[in-house]
Amino acid sequence: MAKLVQLPPKFLPKEWNIANKTCYAKAESQRSRSERLVAESQRLVDEIEKTTQRSQKDVNKKLDQRLEEMQFWKKELDSKLEDTVNDIAQLLAYKIRLEKALESCREPLSIAQQCLIEREKRIGIDLVHDEAERELIKEVEVIQGVMTLLERTIEQITEQISSVTPIEWEDYTDTNILKAEKQRNNAIALRSLIDGILSETAGDMCKQCDTVNYALKNRIQETKDAKNKLEEHLAKVMDEISSQEKNIDILKKAIADKEGPMKVAQTRLDTRTLRPNVELCRDPVQYRLINEVQEITTNIERLRETLSQAETELKALNRNQLSLEEEIQVKENSLYIDEVICMQMREAISINAF
Repeated sequence: MAKLVQLPPKFLPKEWNIANKTCYAKAESQRSRSERLVAESQRLVDEIEKTTQRSQKDVNKKLDQRLEEMQFWKKELDSKLEDTVNDIAQLLAYKIRLEKALESCREPLSIAQQCLIEREKRIGIDLVHDEAERELIKEVEVIQGVMTLLERTIEQITEQISSVTPIEWEDYTDTNILKAEKQRNNAIALRSLIDGILSETAGDMCKQCDTVNYALKNRIQETKDAKNKLEEHLAKVMDEISSQEKNIDILKKAIADKEGPMKVAQTRLDTRTLRPNVELCRDPVQYRLINEVQEITTNIERLRETLSQAETELKALNRNQLSLEEEIQVKENSLYIDEVICMQMREAISINAF
């Protein structure tokens, strides 16, 4: 029984000491490693903290820079957007001015064309290609040229408006802003061009309108002068007709007055043929009676010839009277067309620099 239950083996004191020292050494080694790890961990933590702070500081700096840059570009975009909105508003206003100027050309053009049509109603020699007609034709050409220029400019400004819209500005980068600035400069140049066009075209139309009015007034005065001279000649012709009619009456009376003496002379001649015998001779009385008859006959023929000439002249004077009256009517018709119709129509012409 004593052999079955054995006690554990016992160590020697030396072994005990060695075991303790080994345990001490192991504990010391483990503690040293742990201390080194703690120190290394702290250093690593400090290093990482510094690195993290540096990174965060750098990132924050770059973010601030980027934010400032974005704020700058946003401010630029807002400014350009505002400029663009203003430009579009101004361009639209200029377009309205052009459209009004174009519309205002229609009435002067219609009046000039109507004046040409009315002046075609002149008759006779007055249907002449005069200075007034040449200036009216030139006025039509000037107004049509102005309208063509205004229409072309309206197309140009419409294209300019469509090339710069606020929607496009929302996505602009610095490159696009430069492009947009170029478009703005184009818009400014176009507005300046339009100001010049509106001023110049209005000036051209006003100048030509004044030229036409001056030419028409000159023509009216020339026609009045011609009419006055025709009326003076007509008055003289009428006086001459009256004088010639009196002359014809005098000639007819003179011819009639000679019929009595002619009958007396012929009766005497006829009576003297009844003388008897030797008394039937050609004595001085006979010769004088024959001469008297011949003289009266010659005088009557002369009077009749003069009467014929006077009647011919009277007919010519009457024809001249009709011709002068017709010419005066022609001048009155021309004056009515130029002074009453054309000049009154032209009073409605209003040319403005829009």
